[in-house]
Amino acid sequence: MPTTAIQLSWHDGALHLWALDSRRQDRGVALAHVVDLIRTVDRTLGRDVASIALPTRVRLPLPGGLGAAPVPALRMPLFDLRPIVVTQSSTPAVRWFAQIGELAERTVDAARVRPELQVDGAVHIARWTSVTEPALAATLGALTKQMPPACLVDDVATFFDSVVDCVARRRLSDEAWRPPPPLRARGTEYRAAQATFRALGSASGSVLYRTEDMPALADLRRTFQHLNDRARGLPVVAAQLRLHLPDEAEDPWVVTLELVDADEPARWCTARDAVDRTPLALDLAREDKHLDGLEARVADAGRRLAFRVEQLAPLGTDATTAIELTIDEIEAFLTDVPPVLDELGVRLLGPEQLVRARAGVRGAATPRDAPSSGRFSASALVQWDATVDDTPVDEAQLERAASAGSSLLHVNGRWIRLDERQVRTTLSRLQKHRKEHAELDIGELVRLVAENADPLTRIEGEQWIGDLLAGLPDDKLTETHEPAGFVGELRQYQRRGLSWMSFLGRLGLGGCLADDMGLGKTATALAHLAMRPGKPHLVVCPLSVVHNWYAEAARFTPGLQVEIHHGGERARGTEAAAQLVPSDLVVTTYGLLARDIDTLAEVEWGTVILDEAQMVKNHSTSAAKAVRRLAAEQKLALTGTPVENHLGELWSILDAVNPGLYGSAKAFSEKYAKPIQKNGDAAATAALRTLTQPFVLRRTKADKTLLPELPDKIEKIAWSTLTREQATMYQAVTDDLLANAQAAEGMKRRGLVLAALTRLKQICNHPGQAAGDGSRIEGRSGKLARFDELVDELLEVGERALVFTQFREMGLILQRHLADRLQMDAPFLHGGVARAGREKMVRRFQDGEGPPLLLVSLKAGGTGLNLTAASQVIHYDRWWNPAVEDQATDRAWRLGQAHTVLVHKLVCEGTLEERIAQLIDDKRGLAASVLGTGESWLTELSTDELRSLVALSPASVQGGAR
Repeated sequence: MPTTAIQLSWHDGALHLWALDSRRQDRGVALAHVVDLIRTVDRTLGRDVASIALPTRVRLPLPGGLGAAPVPALRMPLFDLRPIVVTQSSTPAVRWFAQIGELAERTVDAARVRPELQVDGAVHIARWTSVTEPALAATLGALTKQMPPACLVDDVATFFDSVVDCVARRRLSDEAWRPPPPLRARGTEYRAAQATFRALGSASGSVLYRTEDMPALADLRRTFQHLNDRARGLPVVAAQLRLHLPDEAEDPWVVTLELVDADEPARWCTARDAVDRTPLALDLAREDKHLDGLEARVADAGRRLAFRVEQLAPLGTDATTAIELTIDEIEAFLTDVPPVLDELGVRLLGPEQLVRARAGVRGAATPRDAPSSGRFSASALVQWDATVDDTPVDEAQLERAASAGSSLLHVNGRWIRLDERQVRTTLSRLQKHRKEHAELDIGELVRLVAENADPLTRIEGEQWIGDLLAGLPDDKLTETHEPAGFVGELRQYQRRGLSWMSFLGRLGLGGCLADDMGLGKTATALAHLAMRPGKPHLVVCPLSVVHNWYAEAARFTPGLQVEIHHGGERARGTEAAAQLVPSDLVVTTYGLLARDIDTLAEVEWGTVILDEAQMVKNHSTSAAKAVRRLAAEQKLALTGTPVENHLGELWSILDAVNPGLYGSAKAFSEKYAKPIQKNGDAAATAALRTLTQPFVLRRTKADKTLLPELPDKIEKIAWSTLTREQATMYQAVTDDLLANAQAAEGMKRRGLVLAALTRLKQICNHPGQAAGDGSRIEGRSGKLARFDELVDELLEVGERALVFTQFREMGLILQRHLADRLQMDAPFLHGGVARAGREKMVRRFQDGEGPPLLLVSLKAGGTGLNLTAASQVIHYDRWWNPAVEDQATDRAWRLGQAHTVLVHKLVCEGTLEERIAQLIDDKRGLAASVLGTGESWLTELSTDELRSLVALSPASVQGGAR
């Protein structure tokens, strides 16, 4: 057997392993020695013999200048290259290739590689390329000089990249790549990335893709290219086209190819600059050595554009960097080419009014008449015009364009491009608005703005109409100060409310001041009334706050003559209206308003104030109907809870102060209430917000900028358990409820569910309340025992407290219990207490006289009272409407409170009280965004839902499992 020397050569895109007989330099090893050669390869490369291809004859140059000769060699695709084992007997060629392999391994290990996509027509090849740095370039230069002749590598850097590509493919294949989290969705980006990275781990590198994924592949190619450029310190550039408009309609249109810095769009040059290497090109390249790269990018971009866009075919030649198009060619170009450019990632630049022009209509609303006598006219004239990108255009031009079917127009001295269908739609819309909306009252105008869902129709207001349509923001209102005769100083936010009321008053429009309880709505309203002399004003309020209005008027506006229209001494008969007119301010109740409406409707009021306006939340009640019969220059609603149960209540209140502004109750329900409450319709919500914003002013005490000195409110759940007597009664009612609810339906089912839930609440309060037999109180209620603990604690620290209950019967039980246990004669304010008695209770409590506890019926005392002497509030039983409960708490947590208010909410653990408390908390977010919650929703629960709601858990009973 001859002595052989293993040689490695690079030939025809593959490594060839062969050997020479050391005794015969004129020819290669005979085929008879192939097996020995394979064994040598096996030992040298550590490879499995079976994976080596069968030898073939390859014409290779022999060393020593002996020419070329066909020799038997093993062809190994570069992808199969593994680190070459170098031994002492290795030839220089083997050692050289081993160095290349080791360098490639280190480069990949150091993550100094980047992927790239090469495109040839529809064929996409994914490969890896090294990031060439000075140290790497120096090493490759040294290897080039050291390369033995047998290696036959023409370009060492290119060959090295091929080896790096193979090493990285093997690593990626071993890693079993998965798309990163942002690409997990099954879409074109996912598929393009998946196909590309599969190709990067395969031997061929071919990307298998769907036609619809081509744009995503193009985006990926550009991303790879930019990554590579950045890694190499090259300028990151992208191709773009710029469209130049002719000065005259008959001149040609010019499209130029440009390069732009992807990171700094302000840095760019034309393709001609790149070819001619001008200073602009150098600025983009940053260094002379990168100018060749710019020129290559121009050529590459030109070829890609010419391949995909017929009109851009001239850009495929080296000399062409700009083309000219006729008016007909540019029409087709602008219609067909932009989508293709998007796929290629090439921006088309041009005058914005040409490339992105959109036709629409604009309405400019101006007051119908000039202001007179300090009062605006509440109607507007609307001038409608056609626009292109919000700039008015000649309507005749649009009509000619529509007739000619042209998309390119020379309008007002500039070129624009419009969609033909859009032009026709704009003209139709313009004619419709001019016919139907040339003159509108303010209500119609606000509705039109709120309900306008067309982005190409814009409505603007001038003078005060613009302020109104903007929702009356603070910077649009001139701050109004307290009038002469007003005693005291309003806070900044109250002056904002006064400015808002005055503004609407000059328009003859009403509004709803929906500030939180305790923010001083009464004082603000009195200042407003004092500014409007001439006609008497009427305040309609609950009986509980009649005296409050009388006292507040005496305090802030002592110059106003106040008449209380209530009681047996009130003005009656045919002369009643005349008797009321001399008064500056008349205060009456909702009950008397309905009863005396014939008399009160005869007076022409300056202002009607509806305090605690939730009293007219049901538009079908006699009080709500009576309000609508009153004639007034302005009607204002005051309430901290414009929505308690549903949006229909908001409509009722706003319709009472601005009749007809929101359409009928049925139309409002269909257009706003149902879509918002059932589906959370975002468009309907936005429209309703626009419609109500000018007419509802809402501030909350949670906003510390309003009342920075207002103490905190701390709310706590005071958990209690049931006694065994309570638990037995509770279980019996629950069993009956579930059995009856399963069998009943409709109104009958709703009635029995509500009755049973009410009875369960009473059982949680006290068995004596549920039985109604006046039996023994002590020791029968876990909740009452917890109440005693709270009372003992507050008495120990010397604080005063309000105790709310929704049941009059429970209030009487608590009153009796406090007398028996503590010998405390706690007063109880409820609906049966006469007005004089109510006023005395409130005054004594506020003055610190008498017992430190005031028992209050939630309905009778939950609104209109100032009880800031209390620093603690106890809700013995909870009203299952957070808005009502918050109103009650706000009797203590309001302007004038000097201490932190601690709110205790008694809840029986493991009962329906605990579960509904959680449901209420979940719904508070909805209530805060104008939607409220009531109790009626409970009656609609399914039997299974009822079972989950009312089921008694063991932990609820004293001594039960905890």
